[in-house]
Amino acid sequence: MRAVGLITEYNPFHNGHLHHLRESRKQADAEVAVAVMSGHFLQRGEPALVDKWRRTEMALRAGVDVVLELPFAFACQSAPYFARGAVQCLNALGGVEALCFGSEAGELEPLQRCADLLQQRQGELAVGTAAQLRQGVHYADARAALVATLSGDDRMTALLQTPNNILALEYLQALRDIGSSMKPLTIPRLGAGYHEVAATGSIASATGIRQRLAEGQPVADFLPFASADSLQQALANKLVADPDSLHRLVLGQIFRGRDALQKVYQVEQGLDRRLADAALESTSWEDLVDRIKVRQLTRTRVQRILCYVLNDVSSAVMAAARETGPLYLHLLGCSDRGRRFLSASRRQRSLPLIANFSRVYSTLKRFYGPNSERLSQALAMLELNLRATRNYTLLLPGWPGGNRNRDFFQEVLTG
Repeated sequence: MRAVGLITEYNPFHNGHLHHLRESRKQADAEVAVAVMSGHFLQRGEPALVDKWRRTEMALRAGVDVVLELPFAFACQSAPYFARGAVQCLNALGGVEALCFGSEAGELEPLQRCADLLQQRQGELAVGTAAQLRQGVHYADARAALVATLSGDDRMTALLQTPNNILALEYLQALRDIGSSMKPLTIPRLGAGYHEVAATGSIASATGIRQRLAEGQPVADFLPFASADSLQQALANKLVADPDSLHRLVLGQIFRGRDALQKVYQVEQGLDRRLADAALESTSWEDLVDRIKVRQLTRTRVQRILCYVLNDVSSAVMAAARETGPLYLHLLGCSDRGRRFLSASRRQRSLPLIANFSRVYSTLKRFYGPNSERLSQALAMLELNLRATRNYTLLLPGWPGGNRNRDFFQEVLTG
């Protein structure tokens, strides 16, 4: 069974995602679509609008066959680590022959040329970018300008200034770096840009959809029926992440004191004081981010750091994750066709596939060996994900009760 891989957040699943899914199948001539999807905290340092199981349900009902969770250690990360972790998940699953991603460029050749340049001139780029950062230039702007200079091609700058192109370049580099045989494919991003609020016909970005929801505007025209129905149910039952709850929970973590903050991933010397000072007077999540943000510290990075603070993410766990890559695969949902694919590709799998968390500890122990360092690293990665799930329940005003360790009680969803 030919399978194509998709790297996603589905926050929420909208008509643009449906187009990506259909075109990916077509380009790859694939029977099966496998999505690696971020869990409860996302690449830009925000909690997902609705939980990972509801977003899995949306994906399955739209025609995705297998949904795997991208662990927190990679999902809530900068583009290179996000991309590498997701590519490693697809590669480790086995049987996925192609990776298809959206891009503003819409064609592979210029992206591949730019990715090759980034690899070949990485030393010069690192030195030059560091010098620009010391002068207060943003990383993305500094890198784009240096690439244009080194390549002698101003068109390279455009490739490095739009979010989907940036991720596409990271996917290409990750495929090469891990020696994956997955074939890269790209399709043009339709309609509204990633950060644009304005819609184009029936296509709106996830950012635009979330803003419309915050303003009380209807969004059903921009989502497949099944997604719109599921989202409406979540809204009616107050099962949507609440920014006021997020703000209060993060403040509580910051108020533990600067000694605790200094142990959190990416809270560098001096930033602990900035976080503490901002927390004393902030009135909302947005206000807290604004008070912390400076020219050298982008909004996205601040948001990610606050997610690390909320989830008490240690530098040691994240450093180990960067070194090892994902150490298990969490199956959130699959269709009948997806189940057949997973069975057929089992011998090609290089990581344990976890469908039932009641056996997760024994599965990891058997795979890595008792008392091994790799087992300890896998358990730390798992614990971070479990903590993220527990904390996410605190963001839902209508949380219905039950055990907050939902990963242990939720069955794999079926399409």
